[in-house]
Amino acid sequence: MTAVAVAQFAPAASAEANLEHIAGLIATAAGRGADLVVFPEYASYFTDPFDESLRAHAQDLDGPFVTGLIDLAARHDVHVVAGLLERGSDAQRVRNTVVAVDGSGLLARYRKLHLYDAFGQRESDWVEPGDLEPPQTFAIGDLTFGLMTCYDLRFPEVARLLADAGADVMLVPAEWVRGPLKEHQWRTLLHARAIENTVYVVAADHPPPLGVGHSMVVDPQGVEIAAIGTATDVAVAWVEKAAIDRVRRVNPALALRRLSVTPR
Repeated sequence: MTAVAVAQFAPAASAEANLEHIAGLIATAAGRGADLVVFPEYASYFTDPFDESLRAHAQDLDGPFVTGLIDLAARHDVHVVAGLLERGSDAQRVRNTVVAVDGSGLLARYRKLHLYDAFGQRESDWVEPGDLEPPQTFAIGDLTFGLMTCYDLRFPEVARLLADAGADVMLVPAEWVRGPLKEHQWRTLLHARAIENTVYVVAADHPPPLGVGHSMVVDPQGVEIAAIGTATDVAVAWVEKAAIDRVRRVNPALALRRLSVTPR
């Protein structure tokens, strides 16, 4: 069994301040027994609305933010997953990246595939989409964890590709923007991705007023086993391979399907 924590907080327009806030939340999560702590999207730097400061505050994967996460992971003997504003391939846009680290270094990195060009927003004006790459996963004990981000939830094939890659737990850093029915859609999509893939889903969001909050851990039957409301806080739940195996014996949906996912 592995103890996973969702850490809900509102990143600011300061990487240093965010890292300090993250340090406190990791200490809290470790004190509650967590082996893995999942933070929201854009945890390194966030401003609303987006502006030219994004490029000025983007970092490389070996920059001070990721290095700071690795140091914190080593100090508390945990794994950490967090959203990073990464330097892009050119001077015009940045990357929306999620990194997974432990005390030894970088374990995986995922660059957001589906950008939030919806609900009146244009993330692609500032962010370049990730390339089509193999699913990004890492292991803790006998469990495999897969990475995706926020708007990717609306594309079930992303989760299905992770399931095909052997992911037992899907990690979803997010900045799920508030709006009519958005909280309902957030919860519904998280539950659906868990149920249809018979996996755990661990999702960390920004709290209101910009995000909907409600960071949560959902089990393979779609049951919330840990959650946060709208506060800045940490929630911890246990995930285990045996629970996935039990659900799949009763509901072998992945084994029974007749279609696969291919990139386009």
